[in-house]
Parts: sequence; structure tokens; C-alpha cells
Amino acid sequence: MEQTSIQHMVIFNLKHEAGSEAAEQFLRDGERLLSSIPVVNRFSVFKQVSPKNDYDYGFSMIFNSQADYEAYNAHPVHVDFVDNRWVPEVSRFLEIDFKAYGA
Repeated sequence: MEQTSIQHMVIFNLKHEAGSEAAEQFLRDGERLLSSIPVVNRFSVFKQVSPKNDYDYGFSMIFNSQADYEAYNAHPVHVDFVDNRWVPEVSRFLEIDFKAYGA
């Protein structure tokens, strides 16, 4: 069976003021916690620079397979981060999951 990697991205705004210490702490904690999950590869944190959309931040990561992506979603660190940080601190988001075209 062919393995197809998945690029998982989420762009979001925080309830905290952009660039505030609380926003910076959220980004640092997100990177530290989510990148600690064994199936997460190439975790990146982004800050928006384009005026073409109104999202402030982004997280991106790669999973080697659909099974890894599902393991990430169910992982206790991810579940805890979503319940205790994401839901209380994120005001809105857009989630995008890609696999390579033709894969």
C-alpha cells in the first residue's frame, strides 16, 4: 500500500492582541507541545504578512500517512491542547489538509 503524506495547516486569530506576550506564549506553547507528538514532522509557526487575508497566524505540519494524521488527532497532548488552549484562546480559524496532487 502506497503511503501518502498529508500537510496539515491551520490559520487562525487569537483572542489576544496580535504580537502581545499572551499571543507569543500561545505560539511558543503550541510549537513545543504539538511538535512533541511523535508522528508530527516539520512543524512550523507562521505570522501573516499579507494584507490579502485577515488571519494573523498559522501552524503547519506533515504526517507520513492518514494513520499518522488520525493518531495525531487522538493523541492526548493534541486533545489537551485543543481543549485547554485552542478553544479558550482562538477566536476563529481555517483548517486545511492537503496531499500531493496525483498521489
